[in-house]
Parts: sequence; structure tokens; C-alpha cells
Amino acid sequence: MNRRFILPVTALAVGGLVLAGCSGGSDDESSSGASGGAMAEGCDAYADYGMHDGETVQVYSTIQEQEADDLVTSFAQFEECTGITVDYVGTQEFETQINVRVEAGDPPNLAIIPQPGLLQRLVEAGAVMPAPEAVEANVDEFWSESWKAYGTFDDYFYAAPLMASVKGWVWYSPTDFADNGYEVPATWDEMMALTDEMAARSADNPQYRPWCIGFESGDATGWPGTDWIEDIVLRQSGAEVYDQWVAGEVKFSSDEIKEAFDTFGEIALNADYVNGGFGGPESIISTSFNDGGLPILDGNCSMHHQASFYEAQWPEGTTVAEDGDVWAFLTPPMAEGDPAGVTGGGEFVAAFDSDPATVALQTFMSSDTWANERVSLGGVISANTGLDPANASSPIGQAAIEILQDPETVFKFDASDLMPAAVGAASFWTGITDWVNGTRDTDDVTSFIDSTWP
Repeated sequence: MNRRFILPVTALAVGGLVLAGCSGGSDDESSSGASGGAMAEGCDAYADYGMHDGETVQVYSTIQEQEADDLVTSFAQFEECTGITVDYVGTQEFETQINVRVEAGDPPNLAIIPQPGLLQRLVEAGAVMPAPEAVEANVDEFWSESWKAYGTFDDYFYAAPLMASVKGWVWYSPTDFADNGYEVPATWDEMMALTDEMAARSADNPQYRPWCIGFESGDATGWPGTDWIEDIVLRQSGAEVYDQWVAGEVKFSSDEIKEAFDTFGEIALNADYVNGGFGGPESIISTSFNDGGLPILDGNCSMHHQASFYEAQWPEGTTVAEDGDVWAFLTPPMAEGDPAGVTGGGEFVAAFDSDPATVALQTFMSSDTWANERVSLGGVISANTGLDPANASSPIGQAAIEILQDPETVFKFDASDLMPAAVGAASFWTGITDWVNGTRDTDDVTSFIDSTWP
């Protein structure tokens, strides 16, 4: 699940991110924009978008506060060079209000949709226009087939990807690894062997355990556990099974999904392996996701599984770098030679009309020009292959972009964001919490989640 809405706005989008959640801020809507003028000097890169003096395009989204300010800034040169005024409106009630506006016949020109599932519902309602040829050409050039597929329904392409997040990082202390002679594991088995080696340290420090994990997140408690399961399903059973699971064709009670729970259980339910600095496995559900990895800094644990946006949770003054206080490696594949599997999230730009000014802005937002301008302002990343990773505002952001741009990477959207809400944002969370707490075993919890599928 994307949790951007409970993070500082300086966090990486991951997911954040970013995709059943919504950005932080008040419940009030905010609107901003600037008027454009005649074609100015230095506008050669914008010539193909044409001049649209006096036209206004409204962009509607969940994005608020600093991230919204940066989004508006990313349109400034486009506005100056095309004469279009971009009217940006951000609201925490987006996922409800976009449906209200569509039903009332008052949709925005463009909307940044945080979930493929919501996009699909709007497409099925007949509200979204098929993407213009120029937008599709940009997506074919700068995005992978899997990213394009998330904006495609019934063989029609509707919405270009925008920003992205990468999940499945394992945070660690480079100093801790170097001092103890640990190597970053290349496979899941190597990671488990390393975990077992680390566990011996608890003899000298009773609080120490190899892993620290936190599930607590208010009404959304449990979502970090679903990220673990999603990573394991993708690596253990492959992309085809992952897609079938998201679609409900492979049940939670299938052997593949139960195996993923049991594999995670080898870590999460083992009192010798968790929960460093907090207690045993029973402390996982009372430990907030924000605090979950902090015992790495005081030597009470060595590894913490969390998305790239966790960078924002480290205390001020913590250096996040390969030779810094903390760094991260991607959850390794199950076997050497397996393709790099990555889970994450993203956003999609949908149009509700085909006015020339709308098409111009929609095309710009699907371009490598916009991706570089927006990412260089900080706080977000994109899977656009025309994006220079050096423009990311942090080393972990740069690493995430390189992973997303690697043609060998198998990217899969966060499963809980794609599943029906009764499962992905309810029973999956509560079920895995009960499972960690010992209330339900694997057979019981997977059958329970299946029973909630609409």
C-alpha cells in the first residue's frame, strides 16, 4: 500500500509511492495557477504544444502542501511558453469527489489518479477520454509495457503514468555490516543465512535481534506486512501468479500464497529473529511503522524491510548513503539468476475532454521534459526512461530510478492497491495483524481473507 499521506511531504513518492493513499494536508481544497503569455524566447522545447492564449486547464489530484507547490512550479515554463493557465486543485477527498464531479457533469480537464482500480472505474463509467496519439507515443518511447498496461483497458489506452515508487528495500547500517564482516545478500537463502548468523549477537545484547518490524499505522495497521507478502509472492511464485492473485484467480488459500505467508513467518514469527529493540514477535503490531527501523541506529537490530519513502523517517542528521549511517538493498530474489522483481506504486494522468489545451498539457506531463523538471525539484521519482537519475534529490531516489529504468526489472503494482477495497484496504491488513499476533494461523487467515473477497 502507498502510505504517502502520512509522511512528511519531503518524502520520496513510493506510496506512497503512491497509490491508494493521498498526500498530507488539511481537508480543504487548495487551488493555484499562473497565467501564460505569448511564446517567449527559450521556448523551443515547447513549440510542439502550440499557443493557447487565454486557455485554462484544471488539474485535480490528491497532492497537497509542498508537493503541490512543486507540481505547480513544474508547469511554470510550460505556461509561459504556451499561454495556458494551469489551475491546480488538490484535495484529500479526491477519491470521493472525483466521482461526485463526474456524476454532476463537472469533471476537471485532467486528473492525477492514484490507483489503476479507480482509473478503471472511471473508464467504465465512460468519463475518461482515450489518450491522444501524442501521449501514447510518449508512453511507448519512455515507459515499459507493464506501465502502459496499467493505463489500458479493453485494448484502449487511456492514461499515461506520472510518478512512481519502489518498495521492498531492506534498510541496514553500512558500518554495522562492515564491522561484522557481513555481505549484502544476493539471494533470499543468503539473507536467511545472514539472519541466522546475526542472531548469535543476542548473547551479548539481549535486546538485539537481526530484524526490526513495525505494523502499527492507526486504522491502516498491518499494511507493512502486506508489503512483505507481496514481495515474497512476486519473487517466489513469479509475475503470472502475482497477477492472478491480484485478479482473484489465485486465492489467498492457494498453496502459493500460503507458502509466502510461511516464508515470511520464518522471520516474523521467530523470536530469535525479531523484534530488535522492541520485544518479540508480539511487539510487531504495537510498533509504529515510523519507528520500526530506528533500532538500527542504536545497534539493536540490523535489517528493516520498508519502501524508499522510509528515508524520511530517519532522524535529522542521519546520512542516507552507501557509506553513510543507513543504506538499503532491494529484497533479493529467491534464487540466483531470477529476474529482479519490484513492487511499487504510481499515478496516472486521465483526461475528461479532448480540448487542444487539455491535450497539450496531458502530452507535456507524459514527456521526459516534464519528468526531469519535476524530479529535479525534489521529493519524487518516476519510471520515465528519459529521466536522468542524477536529478533525484537523494541517493536512494537515484537508485530507485535506476531500478525502475532497468529493462530487466519486473515491476508489479502494489497488490493491495489493485485488489477490491474490502480486501486490500481491510481484511488483508487485519488478517496479517491477527496472524502475527498468533490469533490466526496461515490456513485460518488465508481462508478468512478469501471470505471477504466481493
